[in-house]
Order: sequence, then structure tokens, then C-alpha cells
Amino acid sequence: MVFKRLLGSLGVGAPTVDTVLDPAPVLPGGALGGQVHLKGGQADFDLEHITLDLVARVEAEHEEGESEGVVVFDRFTVGGGFRLASEESRSIPFSVTLPWETPVTELYGQPLGIVLGVRTELAVAGAKDRGDLDELTVGPLPAQEAILEALGQLGFGFKSADLEYGRIGGTGQQLPFHQEIELAPASQYAHQVNEIELTFLANSAGLEVVLEADKRGGLFSSGHDALTRFTVGHHDNRDWAAEVDGWIRQLVEHRSAYGHGAPFADLGHHGHHGHSERHHDDHHRSGPGMGTAIAAGAAGLAVGVVGGMVAAEVVDEVGDFFEGDDESDD
Repeated sequence: MVFKRLLGSLGVGAPTVDTVLDPAPVLPGGALGGQVHLKGGQADFDLEHITLDLVARVEAEHEEGESEGVVVFDRFTVGGGFRLASEESRSIPFSVTLPWETPVTELYGQPLGIVLGVRTELAVAGAKDRGDLDELTVGPLPAQEAILEALGQLGFGFKSADLEYGRIGGTGQQLPFHQEIELAPASQYAHQVNEIELTFLANSAGLEVVLEADKRGGLFSSGHDALTRFTVGHHDNRDWAAEVDGWIRQLVEHRSAYGHGAPFADLGHHGHHGHSERHHDDHHRSGPGMGTAIAAGAAGLAVGVVGGMVAAEVVDEVGDFFEGDDESDD
């Protein structure tokens, strides 16, 4: 076994560590399993704790422009309180539960360009050392997949996905960032919107689906944004194409959410909300689905992912914008 990183700050002859995650993609709110493999150093070491950090590369907008940084969004202690003898090999199995709002990194095996990782930390005699960084692959929940598939069938195309620092007002968001999936509009909406941004906020009961439209301006008016949100259960059985098309129509027409949804907070945007009946369209554009759209459009969008693996230098060298957040988590 090749151990990925010598724990240098613990001194010469320190233990080495290699964390191996179970190979199958995990789901938000699901169990992440694996093993932490330890190899003793040149002397005995008392390991106080073994900790796994879930980390994400996140973008933030501020007065000076945009920055990228790393956020630790959950932490688990999976072992410790024992002595690792010189040259001893030991494996620590673990199973931890991901937050419900963990971003989706792939759809139908196609990467979305989201960088998530699991970072291992050992604490020995009051000193801490961070070991290797492993790629975390997260697939969509059934309702997330159904909604994305419906958007693809309606003719929407995948443009990109990223993680935005900050919370969306009027929602139950828990993490300090949220995922935005940017979609090119279907032909029937192309004259009204430039793009659609989709955010899933999952919880144990279901999903909040947040939609934002970058609306085109007219001859005598400028463009603006409109937002709305809807809630669905994890195992709802709906005509998803009709449901999602109704959502988009409502968003484009600046009307409040109907039925299972609720009007969205203003958030400083210029959308207006009124009441409307549900709309149906029996002439939906039939497409190959979002999986095919991503396969065709996501090439080169997986920034920071090299050969399917997280580029450790991306996470280690993205700058210090989030250093305060990282240290506070410590």
C-alpha cells in the first residue's frame, strides 16, 4: 500500500495515513463509508483523535470582486484514543452520514465541475496534522434526478454548476453555501430569459427547489431577475415534465408559487409575485434528458478535477479568503 502523505508536522518518523472511501457514489443525507489506513512511524505515537473533514471549493462575491476558497462543511471523529506502535499497521473502518444539503457532483456518471473532498486529520500530543485529500463523489437524490431529467426533456441545456458562499433568505438552508446549476433556456423560453439557475435545498422531509430566471430586457426596459421556490417530497410521484414546466412558466411570468410551493422572499431582486392558476402545456419539447445534455455540454467544465480526481493543489492553494471560516471550524 502506498500511503499518500507523511504527517510531516508531527516530526520525523511520524505515522503515515491513507483514507480510502468506498467506491460507489453516495447520496445527500446518505452514508459515506471507508477505512483510514495507518502505518506507525519510527516510534510509538498516542493518537488522540482521527477526524474527517468534508471540504468544498466555494465561490464568493464581495465588494472587491469574486474569490474562491475552501469551506469545511462538516466534521466527524472516526477514531482515536489509542497508541499506534512503531511500524504497526492498523485500519479504522468508518461510516458517517452526509448533510442533506451536500452538493451533487455528478449526474449519470458525468461530472458537474463541483469540487468536494474528504480530508483526514490526526491529533497527536496536542499537535494536528492534515493528511491526504480524497475526492467525494455525490449523486442526486431521486427527486433531484427526476427534476433535472424533466428539465432536459423540456429542452433546457446544462451550462455549468458551482457553489456560492452565502445563504438564500426565506429558505431552510443550513450550510453556509449553496449549489447553483445554470441552465440554458429551452427554445420556447429563449426570448424571455437568458438562463435559469436551479438550487436544491434538501432536508429529511424533501426538497426546496429554488429557481431564478435572468430575464431578458425589452426595447424600453432592462433585464432583471425573478425568483421563486417549490417544495417536493423525496418520493413524490408526479408528472414531472408538466410540473416543472408549470414552475418555469410561473417563474417567467412573475407569479407566486402554487400548490406545493410558496412565494419567494424578494432578496433585493425585482421580481413581482401574484396569484395564478396552474398552467399545462400538452406540446412539450421532447428531448433526450438532462443526462445526455450534460454528457454533451459538460466537457471541460469540471474545473479542478483532473482525471476524475480532486486536484489537491487546487484545494490547498486557493487562497486565504475562507481561512477565517476554516480556522473557526477548528
